[in-house]
Amino acid sequence: MPLNELAVPERVIGEKEVLKALERGTLRKLFVAMDSDPARLTPILRRAEAAGVEIERTDSRVVLGRACAIDRSAMAAGLVCSACGPEGTGS
Repeated sequence: MPLNELAVPERVIGEKEVLKALERGTLRKLFVAMDSDPARLTPILRRAEAAGVEIERTDSRVVLGRACAIDRSAMAAGLVCSACGPEGTGS
């Protein structure tokens, strides 16, 4: 799995930031750790699927956190498009 995609500045890390990006319509790819609490992970997956966002799964929160270059585990992370959504119309 290409977690090296997360080595860019246009990313969000963590459940709340991923949900905010989904609400704004700027999330273009979601990365989730499958060892996360299903009660917290399932709503994020459902919203991403409904929005047509590509989803990449990894086995471990620790691995996902390392891919994001943070010293803690991460349940979710995502790539965002700053030119997408209502605030970035490209005009």
